[in-house]
Amino acid sequence: MSERTVVSRPDSLNSTTPDGNSPLLKRPGITLAILLSWALIYILDASIVTIALPHIQTDLGFSNASLSWVLNAYTLAFGGLLLLGGRAGDILGRRRVFVAGVILFTAASFLGGLSTSAEMLLVARALQGVGAAIAGPSTLALIVTNFSEGPARSRALSMFAAVASSGLAIGMIAGGLLTGLSSWRWVFFVTVPIGVAVAILAPRFLEESPRSPGRFDLAGAVTATLGMTSLVYGFIRTAEGGWNDGIALGSLALAVVLLVTFVLLEARARQPLMPLGLFASRRRTSALLIMLMVPATMFGIFYFLTLFMQTFLGLSPLLAGLAFMPFAVTMFLMSRFTSRIMEQLGARRMLIVGLVLMVAAVLWLTQISATTRYDLNLVGPLVMLSVGASMTFLPVNVTFLSGLRPDESGAASGLLQTMQQVGAAVGLSVLVTVYGNVTAHAATVSHAAQAAGMATGFTVSVAFALTALVIAVVGLRERSPRTALR
Repeated sequence: MSERTVVSRPDSLNSTTPDGNSPLLKRPGITLAILLSWALIYILDASIVTIALPHIQTDLGFSNASLSWVLNAYTLAFGGLLLLGGRAGDILGRRRVFVAGVILFTAASFLGGLSTSAEMLLVARALQGVGAAIAGPSTLALIVTNFSEGPARSRALSMFAAVASSGLAIGMIAGGLLTGLSSWRWVFFVTVPIGVAVAILAPRFLEESPRSPGRFDLAGAVTATLGMTSLVYGFIRTAEGGWNDGIALGSLALAVVLLVTFVLLEARARQPLMPLGLFASRRRTSALLIMLMVPATMFGIFYFLTLFMQTFLGLSPLLAGLAFMPFAVTMFLMSRFTSRIMEQLGARRMLIVGLVLMVAAVLWLTQISATTRYDLNLVGPLVMLSVGASMTFLPVNVTFLSGLRPDESGAASGLLQTMQQVGAAVGLSVLVTVYGNVTAHAATVSHAAQAAGMATGFTVSVAFALTALVIAVVGLRERSPRTALR
C-alpha cells in the first residue's frame, strides 16, 4: 500500500523540467550548495564552540557559572526568534530575509573571534543567534520555493536532513580540530568566509519567493518571542539548577501563559504569525511532535559522550572531536540513498525503521560504564544512531512541508525549527537533571557513579525515542490508501 501520495500545488513552481526542477532554476546544484553551506554553519555553530569552552574560559576569564552562557546566549536568541524569522520571510521575501540574516550572523561571528572580554563574546553569540533565527526558517522555505514538489525536492530535503542531523557531530569534529591545531578564535572565524560567499551568491542563484501582502502580527510576535525565549531559558536554567529552581519554574510558568495567549491571539488574527491551520492535519501535527522528540533524544547523547570521551577515555579536544567521525561519515554516505529509500518504502515506513534503529542505538548506550571502550562499545551505537537519524529527518520534513500554500512555508519552516530547538533544550535539561540526581546520591562522585548517571540519562533518551516511534506508528497511519496530506 503506497504512502507516498502528495498534494500538488497550483503555483508556478509546480511546472517542472524533465529533471524535476523548477524551470526558473538554472543551476540547481549551486542553489542547493548555497543553502546547505548556510545550513551547515548555523547548525554546527550550536556545537562547534563546545570543545573550545575550556580555552575560552582561560583566555576571557569566564567563571564556571557563566561559561555555559557562551552556548546559552546563542540558543536563547535562536529559539526565541525563529517564529518571527519565519513570518518575516513570508512578508518581506525569503531570499531578502535570508541574506540579511546571513550578513548579521557572519558579522557577529567575526566579532566573536575578535572578542577581548566575556561580555563582548556573549553579545556576539546572541547576535549570531538572532542572525540564525532570521535566516534559518528561510533556508527550508527556499528549498520549497526553488525545488518543485516531488523527486527534486525530496533529494534537496534529503541533503538538508543529512546536514541538519550531522551538523552537531561535524561541529564537534571541527571544534576539536580548530582548537587543537590553532586557537579557539577560529571556531568563529571559520564561518566568516562561508557566510560572505553565501551572502554574495544567494541573490544570483536563489529565486525570490512572492511577497505575501500584509503586515506583521505585532501582538503575536511579542507573545511568541517572549514565550519561546522564556520556555528555552526555563529549560536551560533547569539544566543548571535542577527542577526545584524557583527562577526556572517561574520562567516555564510564564512561558505557558505567554504561549497560550499567543495561540488565542493567533486564532483571532487576520494575518497570523503562525497559521493555526498548520495543526489541522493529524499527520502534520504528528510530524511536529516527532521533530520535538528526536532532538531531545540526540542532543543529550552528544553532550554526555563528549564528556565521557574527555573525562573517562582521556582524549584531547582534537581526538574527542575526531571520535564523532563515524557518525558524520555514515550520515554523509546515507544522504546519497535516503531519497531513494523513501521512494521504495514511503515516508511512514522509512520513519518507523529509522526510529527503531535509534531506539536500539540508545539502548546499546545504556550499557555504558567506567570500563566502556570506544572501539567496542561506542562506534557501533554511533553508526546505528547515524543510520536511524538519516532515515528519520527526511520523512519528517517531507510530511510536514508537503501540501503547504506558498504563503505558509516560511511560518511552517520556522515552527519546525522551533520544535527542534525546544526539543534539544528539553532533552538536555532533563538528562542533565537526571545525571545530577544520580551522582548526587552516590557516596562518592567516582567514575562509576558518573557512568551510572549517564546510563540513567540514556534510559530517559530511550523513552524520548520510543515516544517518537509510537507517534509515527499511530499518528501517521493512513486512513485510506489515497489519503492526501492537507
